Amino acid sequence: MTHRPYVKYPHKCLRTVADPVEAVTDDTRAIWDEMIFAMDSMPGVGLAAPQLGIMLRLAVVDASDERGQAVRMANPEILHASTQYREHEEASPNLPGVSAVISRPRAVTVRFLNEAGEVEERDFVNIWATSVQHQIDHLNGKVFVDHLSKVKRDMLVKKARKLAR
Repeated sequence: MTHRPYVKYPHKCLRTVADPVEAVTDDTRAIWDEMIFAMDSMPGVGLAAPQLGIMLRLAVVDASDERGQAVRMANPEILHASTQYREHEEASPNLPGVSAVISRPRAVTVRFLNEAGEVEERDFVNIWATSVQHQIDHLNGKVFVDHLSKVKRDMLVKKARKLAR
């Protein structure tokens, strides 16, 4: 299997709110399969469709040790977030070669359409919660560097561009 190339920052797909998914179809499932392949190829713990230039509110996360536990989500939205935060080093294939420590809520409750097209609510904690929040940011036209100060963000973007040459 192959996957579409990751769009490179600052591509407009990474700065645009993705379109809602009306229904989970075989096409949706095929996109999820491609996304899981791309995520596992990085390797990473999550991927949002806009990272591959697909402007739909689709995300996958798999922070399991053994892999193969991917949660497929359409139209994910955070219902509740813990008041306790955790820091984690985040990166993205859209900005290769750079990473930053980001502070996010330690736990979130998320509502989404699952692979069967049913509304599901699920609690995510620790790295799973971090990944879900990171992917929802992508669906809302944000990238992890948006959580940094302008100085730090500009420094990382400059470094990523230099590495890309």
